Amino acid sequence: MTAAAITSTAGELPLSARRLGHAGLLPFVFGAALVWLVRDDAHGYATLAMSAYAAVIVSFLGGIHWGLAFRHAEPPLALLAWGVVPSLVAWVAVLMPPSAGLVVHGVMLAACYAVDRRIYAAEGVARWLTLRFRLSAVAALCCFLAAAGS
Repeated sequence: MTAAAITSTAGELPLSARRLGHAGLLPFVFGAALVWLVRDDAHGYATLAMSAYAAVIVSFLGGIHWGLAFRHAEPPLALLAWGVVPSLVAWVAVLMPPSAGLVVHGVMLAACYAVDRRIYAAEGVARWLTLRFRLSAVAALCCFLAAAGS
């Protein structure tokens, strides 16, 4: 085992995971800014892009639970069931007017984190929670700001 692997296992996340996680915030930050800055004729595209990206990320957060379930010989039903809830809610949120749908996305980002605080510890992956909190907080804030601008 390499020194990097030992450090990674002991608590600090791999630099590549941290960098990619933060890069994933760029569409949230730029999307929220665009909602406030673009002309009226482009506003609908900016809000739809923001909502669609938020839905993808919320769905991804649910999918992590399926990945965790795959580690079990008999996957807990709660992991599998929760794994689909964020996708279903995000799908409905994309269909809503952006002023409401983006709020739903922001709330789901917070809800996913709240669920993950309990699940990650039980599944032995709690070391990801600090990064998850930071990413979720910024993403949710961007959703709320974009909703306010729609």
